[in-house]
Amino acid sequence: MRWIVFFYCVLFCSKLLAADPDPFEDFAVYGETPSDERYEQNKGRLLFGDLELGFIVTTGNTNTASAKLKTNIMQDLNNWRNQLKFDSLVKKDNDNEEGDELSATRYFTSLQSNYLLEDKNTSLFLYGDYEFDRFSGIEKQASFVAGYGWRFLENRKDSIDLDVGPGVNYQVSETDESDLGYLLRLALQWERIVSKRTRFNQDISAEHSLSGLNSRIKSETSLVSQISGALSLKFSYLYRYNTMPEEGKRNYDAETSATFVFSFN
Repeated sequence: MRWIVFFYCVLFCSKLLAADPDPFEDFAVYGETPSDERYEQNKGRLLFGDLELGFIVTTGNTNTASAKLKTNIMQDLNNWRNQLKFDSLVKKDNDNEEGDELSATRYFTSLQSNYLLEDKNTSLFLYGDYEFDRFSGIEKQASFVAGYGWRFLENRKDSIDLDVGPGVNYQVSETDESDLGYLLRLALQWERIVSKRTRFNQDISAEHSLSGLNSRIKSETSLVSQISGALSLKFSYLYRYNTMPEEGKRNYDAETSATFVFSFN
């Protein structure tokens, strides 16, 4: 049923784009590290970014309710670029006599600050994140990383950014066992302008444990298309991978979603 809804959303969006060839001038900033020209449009503004919301309810043979909330808030202060992210997913099943039962609860937040160096295409960064995932086996994870950022491609349609650096990672399992270790983090973001109204984003981050603990990979592929003004429609595929899940848990989680995005500046 969800795939049918997702297909019709894609079809609706494609027809909307074909019917409305207006320029893409008022599409608000979107993406983890926007290009310099889009940042120039937000000079002097304390905060800008977007708010993403999705909600799915199914009834009948299967009774479930899922809610997704995601924010991406950015700040530009001379040589500093700051970004705060928050991502949450809550799912409830009502297929038993005991009533509602949580089947998925995930919260993720991250903060990154980049200090731009002289040529503006390189930077030094500090990154920290915290993740709570009730059903993955690794209930809590927190990372802190310092390193070097490099924009190694920027042209009219594409920008690609690479961050790499060492850090520390703290993990707590569902059995309350905790571990602290060292890691190496690599993150890549590719943003491409597909059309005047549509953008493609590919974000990949990998944290490899240097202490024999769990390593994780996160990949999000998304297509964001403007509907009207500050309102856009986003289709995304999110893939998470853990190398050392708890017994009885799978290594990966995948999430396909179609959500509305409201941009502000």
